[in-house]
Amino acid sequence: MGALVAGAALLLPTATPGDLSLPAVDVDSAFGATLVDDAKRYERFFYATWILAQIALLTTLWIYARRGAGLTRESSAGPIGTGMLLGMLGLGIAWLVGLPFRLASQWWARRHDQSDLGYLDWVVQDWVVLAAEFLSICLALLVVMSLARRLGERWWLPGAAVFVAIAALFSFVAPYLDYTTDPLRNKALLADARLYERELGLPTIPIRVEKVSNDTDQANAYAFGLGPSRRVVFWDTMLRKPFSKGEQRVVLAHELAHHSQDHLLKGIGWFALFAVPGAWILMRVTRRRGGMGTPEAVPLALLVVVVIQLATTPLANGLSRRMEAEADWKALELTRDPESLEGLMAGFSKTGLGDPDPPHWAQLMLGTHPTLADRVAMARAWAARTESR
Repeated sequence: MGALVAGAALLLPTATPGDLSLPAVDVDSAFGATLVDDAKRYERFFYATWILAQIALLTTLWIYARRGAGLTRESSAGPIGTGMLLGMLGLGIAWLVGLPFRLASQWWARRHDQSDLGYLDWVVQDWVVLAAEFLSICLALLVVMSLARRLGERWWLPGAAVFVAIAALFSFVAPYLDYTTDPLRNKALLADARLYERELGLPTIPIRVEKVSNDTDQANAYAFGLGPSRRVVFWDTMLRKPFSKGEQRVVLAHELAHHSQDHLLKGIGWFALFAVPGAWILMRVTRRRGGMGTPEAVPLALLVVVVIQLATTPLANGLSRRMEAEADWKALELTRDPESLEGLMAGFSKTGLGDPDPPHWAQLMLGTHPTLADRVAMARAWAARTESR
């Protein structure tokens, strides 16, 4: 426990001033009353489908945990092979249960012109995600069951270490597997990138562009990779109207700040702090089915993992919001352009129908970034603090 507390203490420090006080923001004035009303109505549908999807998932996995162990009698694939089959079957059932809710969300996005992706293309895209999840669960079960059969109940600590190593490997390798992006050609923005890199103490970070404009008008950018594999990716919708050059520079500075503050590496560190007690809980709960070395424990294990993920979501989202706020602050320090950060938030709400001030529970469970209103408030707080110096 002491090691976990010490690890958290090392990961928590942030460049955002601890005494920063965010002013109240009138969202109707900042974003427009009509847009705010439209965004709230749009987001309510997703809140409802998310809640219903979680209820359906937990109910399905609870039934599978009670009855799935009986399926082991039908398999001749050996203990580990049977466990992997049960894991894939559980994932497949969960995918089917969630399909109506994802389909409803896609219909809603298309109805509000937030997606032009056809249903056939959407299904193919969903199958790709499912295939990746199948691969992940097979690898996880192979590692856990092999360790449990060798080490008994002591598997949980080395098992957690293996999961962290796999997560770090995927984070490092992912940019090298990317085939969906092209190099940024905007010379002015590239010059800004080189300037910001020098100020942040970063080496040259490749800036890439992902074309999504055929499918959506929503805008986004993201940082990924570790060490030499680090990248920043803009959606091509971010590089056109309604976003100004200043707003694009703020996005660039924000994403480079993720790299300078080692947010992706810290994310792996936080994953490790979650993985250790999570593996211990999994070991304790699956005792009743003979432990993770037996295939009968796999259906119960799937339920336990989902419950742990759901229970820790508020904390994980809070940590994500903390890092996103730090990236915003660093972007303000680099660009010294709070007006562009405000305009960027308005642009995000306009192009994505994002609710600037969502309900507290929704922000707690679904919000990986500060609310758009809070990000506007940070821009104003930075401006006020700068003027008072």
